Order: sequence, then C-alpha cells, then structure tokens
Amino acid sequence: MTYERNFDLLNRKFRELLFPTLMTSIAGNFAILVDAFFISMFLGSVYLSVVQSIEPFVAFINVIYWLIGLGGSILCTMARAEFNENKGNAYFTVSIIGIVIVGLIITLSTLIFQNQYIHLLCHSAQFKPLITQYFYYYALGIVFECYMVCLAYFIKTDGFINMQFRAFLLCNVLNVILDVVLMKFLNLGISGAAIATTVGHIVSAIYITLYFFNSNRTLKFIKVKSSEIMGYIVDICKSGSSVSSIPLYTTIRLVFLNALIVGILGNMGLAAYNMCYNTLYLIDIFILGTIQSILPIAAVYYKEEDFTGVDYVTKKSLKIVIGFGLAFSVLVSLFPQIILLIFSVDEPSNIPVMINVIRIVSISFIAFAVNNLYMFYAESVQYNKLANILTLLQGLIFPVIFAYIFAYLWGANGFWASIVVSEFATLLFIYIYSKVMVSKNDNEYSGFFLIKKHKGKAVFEFTIDGNVEDAVKLSESIQESFDDERLSVLVAMAIEDMIVQIININEKVDLIDMIIRDNGSYILISIKYSGECINILEDDDMESNIAILNKISQKIDYSQILGLNNIVITIK
Repeated sequence: MTYERNFDLLNRKFRELLFPTLMTSIAGNFAILVDAFFISMFLGSVYLSVVQSIEPFVAFINVIYWLIGLGGSILCTMARAEFNENKGNAYFTVSIIGIVIVGLIITLSTLIFQNQYIHLLCHSAQFKPLITQYFYYYALGIVFECYMVCLAYFIKTDGFINMQFRAFLLCNVLNVILDVVLMKFLNLGISGAAIATTVGHIVSAIYITLYFFNSNRTLKFIKVKSSEIMGYIVDICKSGSSVSSIPLYTTIRLVFLNALIVGILGNMGLAAYNMCYNTLYLIDIFILGTIQSILPIAAVYYKEEDFTGVDYVTKKSLKIVIGFGLAFSVLVSLFPQIILLIFSVDEPSNIPVMINVIRIVSISFIAFAVNNLYMFYAESVQYNKLANILTLLQGLIFPVIFAYIFAYLWGANGFWASIVVSEFATLLFIYIYSKVMVSKNDNEYSGFFLIKKHKGKAVFEFTIDGNVEDAVKLSESIQESFDDERLSVLVAMAIEDMIVQIININEKVDLIDMIIRDNGSYILISIKYSGECINILEDDDMESNIAILNKISQKIDYSQILGLNNIVITIK
C-alpha cells in the first residue's frame, strides 16, 4: 500500500482560507467603491472627479498600512514557522505600536497642512471646495483605518479569520448606511461620504480591538529592547516594501495621469478615469481575496522548504485569478452598461465615451490578475528584488510612459489603450524573466513561479489517514527508504511514535501530511495535522511516545500556524 502525498490537507486549508479572505477583501476594499456609487447616484457622475482627485492620497495611506501591516505579518508568520515565538511577538508589537504612531502623525499633518495637500491633489478650481470638504473629514479617520487594517493582517495569521471579516464588514455596512443617511436625507453632500467612511473606520477599529481580550489568541505584546527596535523596523519595511510600493506608485502615477487626462478631456475625462480606476479596483477585490489566501501558506511552506506545497498552491491560485480575470473581461466587454449603471452615468453625451473606455480597459483584466498574483507571491517567498522590479514597472514606469506616448499619438483612445499595454508588457517581462532564470539556474528553479528545488539527497512525501494501522504500515515502508539501517529504524520509530501520540490525544484526525528530507548530515521530518496540539516539552511518563521520541531525536520543534499543528523532528 502506498501513501503518496495527495495535498488534500493543503487544499482543505486553502479552501478554508479562500472564502472568508475573499469576503474580507470585498468588505475591506469596498469603501471607495461605495462612496463612488452613492456620490454618482446622489450628486451626479461628474462628481466622481472629486473622488478621483483624492485617490492619490488614499493610495498613500495604503502604502503605510501595507508597508507595516503586511510586511510585519509576513515576518511574524516566518518567525513562528521557525519556532521563534518571541521574535514573532516582537514583530507584532513593533508593527501595531508603530502604525498607531505613524497614523497619528499623518492625521495631524493633514489638519495642519491641509491647504498644501489640496493644492497638490486638486487640478480643477471648480471642485476645490468640494475636495477640501471630503479631504478634511476623511483625514480624521486615518489613524483608525491604519490600526484596524494592520491588526487585521496579524489576526488572520493567528486563525481569527472570521473576526477580520466581521471587522471589515462592519466598517462597510456602516459606510453604506451613513452614506444614504448623510448624503440623501441630511443633505451633507460630499462631506457626508467622507464622514461615513471615517465613522466606519472608527467603529471597526474598536471592534477588532476585542482580539486582545480573547483567551485563544497567541500573539501578544512584549517588551522590546530599545536597541533592537530600529532593527525590527528596518526588517518590517524591507519585507513590506515591494507590496506597499504598489499604492506608492499608484499615488505618483495618479498625480501624473490625472493631470494628463484633465488636459485632454477636462472634468469628464477625470470622471471617466475614475470609473475606469474603480472598475479595475472592483476586479482587484476578488484577485486580492485569492492572493491573500495563499500569502501565509506560501510564506510558511517556503520557509519550511516544502516547495512542492508552494508549487501546488500557486498553480491553484493562478487558475482562480485567470478565471476571475476572464469572467470579468467577457462580462464587462459584452455588457458595459453594467458599469454605467453602477456609477449612474446617464448623460447622453458621455455614454459613448464611457462605453468605449470600459471595453478597451476590459482587455487588460487577465494580465492585471496574473501580474498582481505574481507580485504578492514574490513578496511572500522573499524574492524581494523581483517583486520591487515588477511593482515599479506595473505601477509607475509602464503606465506613465505608455500613457504619455500613446496620448500624444492617438489622443484619448491612446490614453485608455496605454492601460492595457502596460499590463501586458508587465506580464511579458515576468514570462521572459522566469524563462531566463530557469535556463540559467536549472538546478535551482523550475516553472513560471520559479519554484526552488530541494538540495538534499532525497525527499519523501506522504499523506495518511489518522489511524494507528496506517501509521505502523507507513513506518515499515519508510525503513526500506534509507541505506543506513540504524537511521532507517530511528526515522521509522520517530514517525510511528509521533503519529500514535497525535491519534491518542485527538478524538478524530482526518489527514496527516508528512515530509522526510534527507539533508545528508541529518534527517528532517515535518508533520502537519489539524486538531489538538501536542505538549512536547512536558511529559511525566518516561515510557510515553513523546519521551521515547525525545531520546532518539536531536531536536523536536512545534508551532501552530494557520490553524495547523506543525511538528519538525531532526535526527542525526
């Protein structure tokens, strides 16, 4: 009987993360779309230019909480994968306290230097008073937004996915209700939209703070030495730099392109660009939901050198994001009126222009989806140089260069076409780069995602059902895999003892994943399962499975990440 790895445990974890993370992505990124929808409904589609003018600043705020929140959470996850709980808590502590301090500084600066911000963002004297109103009330909630989003990244890695989802859902439900109340019934206009967003962030920030009162949480605030704080900050910023540079480049790009499109088509062009931007943002909500499902999985499995697991989850994610991109591309190109309806575009003279824009931009959806998946994947497995190059190309260089060249050659249509060309140019770069890297380093990388290859002598991967009979049979089978008789006996005993112990402390164990890696000087055994954890440090019974295993092993490490128990046994 064979027990080849079937990835069912990994697939189950992926599915478990996908739906709530997708829902969280929808809830967490819906505020801007909600504001755009209700502004266009209650005030008119031309007022979308107000939202578009403020987008560079909103993107800048995204830079901050992606840099600290996403960067810190990736490092925290990796530290826990290395069984360094104290280091993981240090990253958590520095990130949360740091984001609050930075959020307060930004909020105060917007209040003190409001006129300077507005002068930089506003390209239309007609809408300057409206932009000022929206900006002021939105800025009041910045510190709450940064804190809430940053903490949400961390609690997801701690298994509190539903709390993360409820926090974002609460934020956006309040936003929707208050948009209607403040704009339609209280006639607060554009100010009402900003107030609704800010109140949503404040209430959701209060709700997500309940995490600290949950007895099941594993992330804790600890005292970090002052001499080490700067080192942690640098590590966090390095880790989050490539992903956070996406909204940073978006900030710079929008400043240039907003000015360009205003010069070509005026305020109507700015409104059309906002509709185009929000349509891409709508697609990105679903793409980000899939991407953020694989981020912690890819980070953990890569750190443990489970490269076949990384390969499996990336290929699965690629199929999903291509499916989303293709579905939206077909839907939007065939029925562009859906987008016009969402943004309440009913001015007869504007409709042909808007439909043309929608159909052109829809061509880019598939490339856009794959590019974003690849950039976040590269960040999660610490291909930082590649991730930085891709975010720079897709986020700034290609869009700005192609926009100015194509707009000069073909006017407005050239501007819209440049959005498509920049996405496919980025995808082409990724394809060529991966091909070159594989050909140059055939013994190190493979495939489109540059999956690393194992450098050890041999790797054996198994999946078994959680029962003693399979544990014994697998143990007997493993003994035949090693030339060294003593080593084969030790490995077989270690696996059998650990699996029997797992089964004994759990009422039911469905699946157990196992990887045995022969690194030459030592054997490393990795075991993953869902269920009750094992106390490997305290065992009073000298004849127990854990006590025996401790005698024959050089080291046993345990961690609980993503809701899975992870045991790593080292035998020399």
